[in-house]
Parts: sequence; C-alpha cells; structure tokens
Amino acid sequence: MDSTLQARAFASLLDAFAASAGQPPAARWLWLEAAHVVGQTRLSLHWQSHRHMLAYARALGDRREIAGQWLRLALVPLGHLLQRLPLGNTGRATVSALRPMQPPPQVQRLVDAALGWAA
Repeated sequence: MDSTLQARAFASLLDAFAASAGQPPAARWLWLEAAHVVGQTRLSLHWQSHRHMLAYARALGDRREIAGQWLRLALVPLGHLLQRLPLGNTGRATVSALRPMQPPPQVQRLVDAALGWAA
C-alpha cells in the first residue's frame, strides 16, 4: 500500500472517531479498529492506533482494555523489528495480539471507505 494513501486513510479514520463523540462506545471502537487495520504495517501509525485505543479505554474506565493496550504498545516495536505483524488484526484486547484475522465486515467496510476516499 502506498504510504501517502495509507497515512491519509488512517488520518480520516481517526478524524471520524473524533467526530463520533456522541455515538455508543461499540460504534466508536469500530473507527479505531479500522485505523489499526490500515496503519498496522507502519510503525508510527501502528503505535498511534494503540495510543488512541489506550486513551479511549481510559476514558471509558475499561481496565481490561487498558491492560490489553499497554501490552500491545509493548509488542508493537518488537512485532515490527521481527516483522511478525498479525495482519488484519483489529488491535483490541478482545482478540489475540498475535493472531492474523479477517477484520469483521463492519470494520472492513470502514477500511475500504477510508482507502477509497484517500485515493
């Protein structure tokens, strides 16, 4: 994926997350999950996605998600160094940090829309 396209799509997903402030948490997480999927192959974007997930988990007071995001932040540099990234993984504490996956349909739709917009 072209890095400029990737960065623009990633930014648009984070902007949409910010704009979704009045939506229920389950709907808002989808924007962050999509940003994770888009950005996970670039260290800086991958790191940012988990920082945003951690901040949102803190805002919600979700201790399990907070712990999961701290773990993922610790794993991000190692994953990039070893080139062991679980592609498609949504980045949440509710899924294995090491398992590649096909993003859920609602996340994939957001990814596709962001990439289409960024192109």
